[in-house]
Amino acid sequence: MIQLKRMTKRPVLSPNDLWKGERGGVFNAAAIKKDDLVYLIYRAVDYPGNSDFKFTSSLGCALSEDGISFNKLEKPIFLGNNSQEKRGIEDPRIVKLEDTYYMMYTGFSGKSAKICMAKSKNLIHWERMGIVLDEDNKDASLFPEKINNKYYMFHRRHPNIWIANSDDLKTWENHKIIMEPLPSSKWECQKVGIAGPPFKTNAGWLLIYHGVNNEKVYSLGIALLDLKDPQKLIWRQREPILTPELGWEKNGAVKNVVFSCGGIEYDDCYYIYYGGADTAIGVARLDKADLDHLKS
Repeated sequence: MIQLKRMTKRPVLSPNDLWKGERGGVFNAAAIKKDDLVYLIYRAVDYPGNSDFKFTSSLGCALSEDGISFNKLEKPIFLGNNSQEKRGIEDPRIVKLEDTYYMMYTGFSGKSAKICMAKSKNLIHWERMGIVLDEDNKDASLFPEKINNKYYMFHRRHPNIWIANSDDLKTWENHKIIMEPLPSSKWECQKVGIAGPPFKTNAGWLLIYHGVNNEKVYSLGIALLDLKDPQKLIWRQREPILTPELGWEKNGAVKNVVFSCGGIEYDDCYYIYYGGADTAIGVARLDKADLDHLKS
């Protein structure tokens, strides 16, 4: 059975008063490497999500040389600036296609959550590309490369994980469910959604995803999709790879949550970054050797 191994029992990022926009929590970070540095583009909230105040989300950035010790930039890099983003920017997922970084994120108006996209050359300055799907939707990411000359995207129409493709990043077609909750499961019976962008491996597209049970506990799972046709699910582990166990994963703005928006490939393993209880960010390791039995 594959499981993530926590690399530290303490968060690698926690909220502070560096700027008031993150005093309520930092969590759900996109992760990507650039110029030998690890970038975490993280969601920050000004008030805890369970508070009586209407919290607003924005995106901050932290950098690391080793993927564990991070330094934050002093100011946010992305703030809501239109009616769909009235309550902010949530849960970014980032890929690099050719020389451009593309970020899918949730724009939250206070009434609806919609998938939006932005692009950047340097991960700091972002240009909005608008709403991707004009419907209540979230948990979206592009694939890190084109497949059969098409762009692919994950998204989540409740309660399932969907996939779609596009010729131009504007018109999305062939929407299809690829994963559904499992009614008999103790950890993913209510809903499922992706974590970060998938990793390309010899065995297939490796997808880390989250599942929610009837007690609203969020855990992480793992699955494989076909390399040439990612609409095909070829393997799915029935047990979770990470569940809330540590105090800061169980107790925070939202109790009993481990939720990931991204990870990086790092030598012989993957580092998976995850939010704990919608308050802080941790990192866990997935060894490539643990995946050897999946190779075709």
